[in-house]
Amino acid sequence: MIQRIQTVYLLVVAILMVVMMSVPVGSFYTDKNICEMTNLSYLLPDGAVNYTPWALFAILVVVAVMALVTIFLYRKRMLQIRLTIFNTIVLVGYYLVLAYFVVNPDKAFDDYSFMPSWTVCLPLVSIILNWLAIRAIGKDEMLVKAYERLR
Repeated sequence: MIQRIQTVYLLVVAILMVVMMSVPVGSFYTDKNICEMTNLSYLLPDGAVNYTPWALFAILVVVAVMALVTIFLYRKRMLQIRLTIFNTIVLVGYYLVLAYFVVNPDKAFDDYSFMPSWTVCLPLVSIILNWLAIRAIGKDEMLVKAYERLR
């Protein structure tokens, strides 16, 4: 069962989360400065690094590890579905935490505007892939139950 389509979906989720961890989320623009925001830190214009948004990075690590662990639980399909649903809820939580860090940035910004990067859509793509994986795992579960009923 490891060669099923849900394995591909979950592997792509893990890869997208690793990509998301390594690229910037967006930039804060003020009248004088530009400050880049990654999932781990704010890169301030004077070269200093503020690690206030480390929770974003931690959430992405949890999602990537959970997706990889879920791949190898192919014999326990109901647990796979539950972990994938949990993964989806954590990704929604990522957007909530990201919104918090965008609305309440570092104290160094007084009048700013936030320009998100294209990578902000990757967790949404991962949510869609999780949903597709849940559907595929459910179909496998129904197939196994039908097979057992015939036996």
